[in-house]
Amino acid sequence: MKHLFRPFVYLDKKNFLILFLAEIVIALILWTQFKSELFPTPWMVLKSLLALLSTKAFYDDLIVSTTLTFTGMGIASIISLAVGYTYLIPVLKPITNSIVFFRFIPLTGLLFFFTVLSNNGHQLKLILLIFGIVPFFVTSLKEQMDAISTQEFELCKTLRMNNWQAWVEIVVIGRRDYVLLAMKQNLAISWLMITMVEGLNRSEGGFGVYLNDSNKFRPLADVLALLLVLFILGISFDGGLGKVRELIFPYVKLKTLK
Repeated sequence: MKHLFRPFVYLDKKNFLILFLAEIVIALILWTQFKSELFPTPWMVLKSLLALLSTKAFYDDLIVSTTLTFTGMGIASIISLAVGYTYLIPVLKPITNSIVFFRFIPLTGLLFFFTVLSNNGHQLKLILLIFGIVPFFVTSLKEQMDAISTQEFELCKTLRMNNWQAWVEIVVIGRRDYVLLAMKQNLAISWLMITMVEGLNRSEGGFGVYLNDSNKFRPLADVLALLLVLFILGISFDGGLGKVRELIFPYVKLKTLK
């Protein structure tokens, strides 16, 4: 047991699963022992979850929210890659550095501005989502570009590559696996933002509208049930994209200390 409390100790999948389940059971026991008239029990949340999954509205909201998330993530990825990959071109470097600082601009303050630019509610939510993702995605790519060593560039020069050929080899080809890692990280951000974006504009429904209504008019158990669904879906998306990355680039497993 002592090795479980020491850093840099390898834990195989079987033991990790046992440890994970044991900690879940302990958490549920502690939750059950927590007595409060306002806070629901695990069984109340489970009952609300089963009721939620049995409604057609839940699956309609699921389609709306996931479609918006992945559409926004796809467009944001294209924009971010265009900006991040060209960061090493001096004339475009100030643009990248400026976009990085957009992380500190609250979306709520730009709602009116984006509403004027949008033709409908769907377009507004998409713009808000893209604006929220791009600065973080570009920041991830910029950090990776800054980490490129001079040895990599000099190696390309010794192979008689010009600057553009070296750029393709080092940035586009050499950082392909990192792009999927950055996409995986920013997918979590987009999934976290989706309820806020849908709450700002209720035109098409979605989990954000249901969650806002639940906070005002439904029992807390219904809110926790939906949050549990969002949590599980988020983990599934994250794990799925991680597996895709490992499938396309098997060597990434060798870079990770388990």
